[in-house]
Amino acid sequence: KADSVSAATPTEEMNGAGNLMDFLDEPFPDVSTYEDFHTIDWLREKSRDTDRHRKITSKSKESLWELIKSLLDAWSGWVVMLLIGLLSGTLAGVIDLAVDWMTDLKEGVCLSAFWYSHEQCCWTSNETTFDDRDKCPQWQKWAELMTGHAEGAGAYVLNYFLYILWALLFSFLAVSLVRVFAPYACGSGIPEIKTILSGFIIRGYLGKWTLLIKTVTLVLAVSSGLSLGKEGPLVHVACCCGNLFCSLFSKYSKNEGKRREVLSAAAAAGVSVAFGAPIGGVLFSLEEVSYYFPLKTLWRSFFAALVAAFTLRSINPFGNSRLVLFYVEYHTPWYMAELVPFILLGVFGGLWGTLFIRANIAWCRRRKTTQLGKYPVLEVIAVTGITALLAYPNPYTRRSTSELISELFNDCGALESSQLCDYVNNPNMSRPVDDIPDRPAGPGVYNALWQLTLALIFKIVITIFTFGMKIPSGLFIPSMMAYHHHDWIIFKNWCRPGADCVTPGLYAMVGAAACLGGVTRMTVSLVVIMFELTGGLEYIVPLMAAAVTSKWVADAFGKEGIYESHILLNGYPYLDVRDEFTHRTLATDVMRPRRNDPPLAVLTQDSTTVEDVETLIKDTDYNGFPVVVSRESERLIGFVQRRDLTLAIKNARQKQDGVVSSSVVYFTEDAPQLPASNPQPLKLRRILNLSPFTVTDHTPMETVVDIFRKLGLRQCLVTRSGRLLGIITKKDVLRHMAQMMNQDPESIMFN
Repeated sequence: KADSVSAATPTEEMNGAGNLMDFLDEPFPDVSTYEDFHTIDWLREKSRDTDRHRKITSKSKESLWELIKSLLDAWSGWVVMLLIGLLSGTLAGVIDLAVDWMTDLKEGVCLSAFWYSHEQCCWTSNETTFDDRDKCPQWQKWAELMTGHAEGAGAYVLNYFLYILWALLFSFLAVSLVRVFAPYACGSGIPEIKTILSGFIIRGYLGKWTLLIKTVTLVLAVSSGLSLGKEGPLVHVACCCGNLFCSLFSKYSKNEGKRREVLSAAAAAGVSVAFGAPIGGVLFSLEEVSYYFPLKTLWRSFFAALVAAFTLRSINPFGNSRLVLFYVEYHTPWYMAELVPFILLGVFGGLWGTLFIRANIAWCRRRKTTQLGKYPVLEVIAVTGITALLAYPNPYTRRSTSELISELFNDCGALESSQLCDYVNNPNMSRPVDDIPDRPAGPGVYNALWQLTLALIFKIVITIFTFGMKIPSGLFIPSMMAYHHHDWIIFKNWCRPGADCVTPGLYAMVGAAACLGGVTRMTVSLVVIMFELTGGLEYIVPLMAAAVTSKWVADAFGKEGIYESHILLNGYPYLDVRDEFTHRTLATDVMRPRRNDPPLAVLTQDSTTVEDVETLIKDTDYNGFPVVVSRESERLIGFVQRRDLTLAIKNARQKQDGVVSSSVVYFTEDAPQLPASNPQPLKLRRILNLSPFTVTDHTPMETVVDIFRKLGLRQCLVTRSGRLLGIITKKDVLRHMAQMMNQDPESIMFN
């Protein structure tokens, strides 16, 4: 009987899911979508898209209107990319401008126009002198505005108090908005985006509310002075934009696989505006976040990143015609001997990355398992209070992190007013004044050195506690910021009078790359991002040396970067392509049902009633059911999804006369022979997947894991000689891998 069924199978039904929409008509738009916290079936989505494309192509030959519709369908991908680029570039510009203004608002206000930041206020002033370029009568600190005194202990204390007050207000607003309106807007969002791109559904994570609240609270969180960056959250914001525009086109809104292609490109646009690095953004999406990245997505990512960067450049938020505040250009060459300190920076970056990940994960686990997690608002307020209290006295921690990076990356020149450029100016020297390398360090440099050392220690400690709180928080900038000040020791010993000196800013940049590489384990994309930031082609070798060394050193202590560690901590079902499975287990060891389990819940091809199916759906929570010839033979003929089954029966009860609880459900081509007294049977052949993925019970788990990774399967059936034995789901694979690595298999929480 099974043979006759397979012989009668028409070719168009091989995909099963392809013709589902015809059968279930319009009132059920949810068909073939997925429940929250479930994994998508990549193969099924691919086959549905192929069917849709085939239908459009065949219709396009019928009339001019259909041809125009097919062209619009082909162009819709590029239109979505254009919209993502425009919106994410605009939002990034608005965020940059707002952060700039609100950061300065903690210290004072512009009297001529309160919406001007400190720098913009003094630009417009005619009284600004070159030496006191940061001081102008239009800009007043709070103490001067309130008491009329700009200097003195009283003014300092009042400014200190108001700085803390503003910081607390900003962070309180940020955490409150996140809690009340969009709980998913907290954190950096990259671990969740990686999980979503691997085929997991988290409803609302990329929704309109999340986009709005994340944009507003990101400004508040960064302005509050907390040790966090806006770069990770900008990727989340761009992906929200991508999801928003997907809903405008049915090609993407009705196909979760196609939607993920758009989200991969949106992640590239996010990094493009975060660092002003369009090519780095594309490589970041490819190397770090994407799971499925076809060539078409590569081109579209490139286009989205280009449009986003162009939009941000048009807004010009920093007034320097650059996409980031800390763009620098170096022109001095580096020497072969300097590779040693560059590699040492890489070692330091790798060690720092390991220390940070372990400390941060330990703290986040503590937050999850103790009372601390119940008071997120209190935690944010406490961390902000401590940060502001300790940050204000040190000028290097008081200012925004991007400004600090800008100062540390930049070379000293005649126009620099930084303490780091306070070199002794000897009038008897024969070389020109601005040739700084030949001049000995003045007191300002030594003063700056110990302040930077304190800033380093402070930032290292506080970032561990900040990342993972219930506010938008990125990691890129703190990782880059805190860890490149020890290069000054090398710098002081290296410079000899009369010789060309090394570039301290270059060491800062290489150290930044090393530490960021140690924390995130990025390599190629990291080097390209840093190279785009600096425009220095000749520094690619030092950057590569540092990035590779930091990855090697960090990998020696553990394979997971910070994002993978947070994925593990949250129990997301993420099958990492980079993990190797080397254990000698078989499919039969992993499949369910196990020895003492109840038998597998199955449907028969022509002897189950509607009532039986409804009872099975009510009593179990499985995502789908295998269909067999009969319970005695257990010969497999296909697989049917739970959701499709539910909707099909609901639809049939409403639209077909004679379908009642005792009606027989059949999945064969022809109706079974039934007594005349029986009610009308219900044919559900259309929703049956006749080609479910199967393996034999002796297939090595190494192969099964590979199949799940590369094909993005939800489940796989285990057979022997065509007879159904069991089922392996993605969750079973993840649990088995956790067990093999001596981890808790129950930590995998979702389906």
